[in-house]
Amino acid sequence: MSQQSDSPVSDDPVADDPTADHSVSAEPFSDNVAPVKKSSAKDLRLGAMNILARREHSRKEVSDKLQQKFEPDNDLLNTVLDTLVADDLLSDQRFSEAFVRWRVGKGQGPVRIRMELRERGIDGDGVLRECEVDWFALAVAVAHKRFGELPAVDMKQRAKRMRFLQYRGFNGEQIRAALND
Repeated sequence: MSQQSDSPVSDDPVADDPTADHSVSAEPFSDNVAPVKKSSAKDLRLGAMNILARREHSRKEVSDKLQQKFEPDNDLLNTVLDTLVADDLLSDQRFSEAFVRWRVGKGQGPVRIRMELRERGIDGDGVLRECEVDWFALAVAVAHKRFGELPAVDMKQRAKRMRFLQYRGFNGEQIRAALND
Protein backbone atom coordinates (compact mmCIF):
# COMPACT_ATOMS: atom_id res chain seq x y z
CA MET A 1 0.00 0.00 0.00
CA SER A 2 1.31 3.35 -0.86
CA GLN A 3 0.49 6.40 1.08
CA GLN A 4 -0.61 9.43 -0.86
CA SER A 5 -0.34 12.72 0.83
CA ASP A 6 -3.17 15.15 0.28
CA SER A 7 -1.22 17.96 1.87
CA PRO A 8 -0.25 20.86 -0.35
CA VAL A 9 3.29 20.82 1.05
CA SER A 10 5.91 19.13 -1.16
CA ASP A 11 9.59 18.44 -0.91
CA ASP A 12 10.39 20.87 -3.74
CA PRO A 13 11.23 24.32 -2.28
CA VAL A 14 10.73 25.98 -5.69
CA ALA A 15 7.22 24.59 -6.02
CA ASP A 16 6.36 25.94 -2.55
CA ASP A 17 7.61 29.46 -3.36
CA PRO A 18 4.53 31.64 -3.91
CA THR A 19 6.65 34.32 -5.65
CA ALA A 20 8.12 31.95 -8.22
CA ASP A 21 6.90 32.22 -11.79
CA HIS A 22 5.78 28.73 -12.78
CA SER A 23 4.66 29.66 -16.29
CA VAL A 24 6.31 27.98 -19.25
CA SER A 25 8.55 30.20 -21.31
CA ALA A 26 7.78 30.55 -25.03
CA GLU A 27 11.47 30.22 -25.84
CA PRO A 28 13.09 26.79 -25.48
CA PHE A 29 15.98 26.58 -23.05
CA SER A 30 19.35 25.86 -24.61
CA ASP A 31 22.45 24.91 -22.64
CA ASN A 32 24.92 25.79 -25.39
CA VAL A 33 23.93 29.44 -25.83
CA ALA A 34 25.89 31.80 -23.62
CA PRO A 35 24.12 34.88 -22.37
CA VAL A 36 24.84 37.90 -24.50
CA LYS A 37 26.48 40.75 -22.62
CA LYS A 38 26.09 44.46 -23.16
CA SER A 39 29.39 45.86 -24.27
CA SER A 40 31.67 48.75 -23.61
CA ALA A 41 34.71 49.79 -25.62
CA LYS A 42 36.96 48.19 -23.01
CA ASP A 43 35.06 44.87 -23.17
CA LEU A 44 35.21 44.87 -26.97
CA ARG A 45 38.92 45.64 -27.04
CA LEU A 46 39.72 42.92 -24.49
CA GLY A 47 37.54 40.45 -26.36
CA ALA A 48 39.26 41.30 -29.64
CA MET A 49 42.71 41.00 -28.11
CA ASN A 50 41.80 37.57 -26.69
CA ILE A 51 40.73 36.49 -30.17
CA LEU A 52 43.91 37.86 -31.75
CA ALA A 53 46.17 36.28 -29.11
CA ARG A 54 45.70 32.83 -30.64
CA ARG A 55 46.31 33.62 -34.32
CA GLU A 56 45.87 36.33 -36.93
CA HIS A 57 42.25 37.05 -37.89
CA SER A 58 40.69 39.28 -40.51
CA ARG A 59 38.72 42.34 -39.47
CA LYS A 60 35.50 40.62 -40.54
CA GLU A 61 36.27 37.53 -38.45
CA VAL A 62 36.98 39.61 -35.33
CA SER A 63 33.84 41.65 -35.92
CA ASP A 64 31.70 38.53 -36.36
CA LYS A 65 33.10 36.90 -33.22
CA LEU A 66 32.59 40.04 -31.14
CA GLN A 67 29.02 40.39 -32.39
CA GLN A 68 28.33 36.81 -31.29
CA LYS A 69 29.74 37.37 -27.83
CA PHE A 70 28.51 40.91 -27.15
CA GLU A 71 25.70 43.18 -28.28
CA PRO A 72 27.91 45.95 -29.61
CA ASP A 73 26.75 49.18 -31.12
CA ASN A 74 28.05 49.17 -34.72
CA ASP A 75 29.71 52.57 -34.33
CA LEU A 76 31.44 51.48 -31.13
CA LEU A 77 32.55 48.21 -32.71
CA ASN A 78 33.98 49.99 -35.75
CA THR A 79 35.78 52.48 -33.51
CA VAL A 80 37.37 49.66 -31.49
CA LEU A 81 38.40 47.80 -34.66
CA ASP A 82 39.85 51.01 -36.16
CA THR A 83 41.88 51.50 -32.95
CA LEU A 84 43.21 47.94 -33.17
CA VAL A 85 44.22 48.54 -36.79
CA ALA A 86 45.92 51.83 -35.83
CA ASP A 87 47.78 50.03 -33.02
CA ASP A 88 48.85 47.38 -35.58
CA LEU A 89 47.22 44.61 -33.56
CA LEU A 90 44.77 43.80 -36.36
CA SER A 91 45.97 43.61 -39.94
CA ASP A 92 44.16 42.13 -42.92
CA GLN A 93 47.45 42.13 -44.82
CA ARG A 94 49.25 40.07 -42.16
CA PHE A 95 46.25 37.75 -41.89
CA SER A 96 46.04 37.17 -45.63
CA GLU A 97 49.77 36.45 -45.98
CA ALA A 98 49.67 33.93 -43.11
CA PHE A 99 46.47 32.38 -44.47
CA VAL A 100 47.93 31.91 -47.97
CA ARG A 101 51.13 30.37 -46.54
CA TRP A 102 49.08 28.01 -44.39
CA ARG A 103 46.83 26.89 -47.26
CA VAL A 104 49.70 26.50 -49.74
CA GLY A 105 51.41 24.33 -47.13
CA LYS A 106 48.29 22.16 -47.08
CA GLY A 107 48.46 21.80 -50.86
CA GLN A 108 45.49 23.97 -51.77
CA GLY A 109 45.20 25.88 -55.01
CA PRO A 110 44.39 29.51 -55.81
CA VAL A 111 40.68 28.99 -56.56
CA ARG A 112 39.95 27.53 -53.14
CA ILE A 113 42.19 30.01 -51.31
CA ARG A 114 40.52 32.95 -53.10
CA MET A 115 37.07 31.66 -52.12
CA GLU A 116 38.04 31.18 -48.47
CA LEU A 117 39.62 34.63 -48.30
CA ARG A 118 36.41 36.19 -49.65
CA GLU A 119 34.45 34.38 -46.93
CA ARG A 120 36.71 36.12 -44.42
CA GLY A 121 36.22 39.56 -45.95
CA ILE A 122 39.53 39.77 -47.84
CA ASP A 123 40.06 40.55 -51.54
CA GLY A 124 41.55 37.22 -52.60
CA ASP A 125 42.54 38.41 -56.09
CA GLY A 126 44.90 41.08 -54.80
CA VAL A 127 46.47 38.82 -52.22
CA LEU A 128 47.09 35.98 -54.67
CA ARG A 129 48.66 38.35 -57.21
CA GLU A 130 51.17 39.46 -54.57
CA CYS A 131 52.15 35.99 -53.37
CA GLU A 132 55.01 34.26 -55.10
CA VAL A 133 53.74 30.70 -55.50
CA ASP A 134 54.30 28.51 -58.53
CA TRP A 135 50.79 27.07 -58.74
CA PHE A 136 51.74 24.68 -61.53
CA ALA A 137 54.57 23.15 -59.49
CA LEU A 138 52.30 22.94 -56.45
CA ALA A 139 49.61 21.12 -58.47
CA VAL A 140 52.22 18.62 -59.70
CA ALA A 141 53.53 18.09 -56.16
CA VAL A 142 50.01 17.58 -54.76
CA ALA A 143 49.12 15.12 -57.54
CA HIS A 144 52.35 13.15 -57.03
CA LYS A 145 51.88 13.04 -53.28
CA ARG A 146 48.34 11.70 -53.60
CA PHE A 147 48.66 9.42 -56.62
CA GLY A 148 52.37 8.71 -56.99
CA GLU A 149 54.74 9.45 -59.86
CA LEU A 150 53.13 7.16 -62.44
CA PRO A 151 50.74 8.74 -64.94
CA ALA A 152 47.08 7.69 -65.10
CA VAL A 153 46.60 4.53 -67.15
CA ASP A 154 42.99 5.11 -68.23
CA MET A 155 40.35 7.85 -68.40
CA LYS A 156 38.74 6.77 -65.11
CA GLN A 157 41.98 7.33 -63.18
CA ARG A 158 42.61 10.59 -65.00
CA ALA A 159 39.10 11.86 -64.16
CA LYS A 160 39.62 10.90 -60.52
CA ARG A 161 42.86 12.88 -60.40
CA MET A 162 41.25 15.86 -62.12
CA ARG A 163 38.37 15.90 -59.60
CA PHE A 164 40.82 15.71 -56.72
CA LEU A 165 42.90 18.63 -57.98
CA GLN A 166 39.78 20.63 -58.76
CA TYR A 167 38.52 20.04 -55.20
CA ARG A 168 41.88 21.22 -53.90
CA GLY A 169 41.35 24.50 -55.76
CA PHE A 170 43.47 24.32 -58.89
CA ASN A 171 42.17 25.71 -62.18
CA GLY A 172 41.87 23.74 -65.41
CA GLU A 173 45.18 24.89 -66.87
CA GLN A 174 47.08 23.91 -63.72
CA ILE A 175 45.31 20.54 -63.58
CA ARG A 176 46.12 19.72 -67.20
CA ALA A 177 49.75 20.70 -66.66
CA ALA A 178 49.96 18.50 -63.55
CA LEU A 179 48.48 15.47 -65.30
CA ASN A 180 50.54 15.79 -68.50
CA ASP A 181 53.87 15.10 -66.86
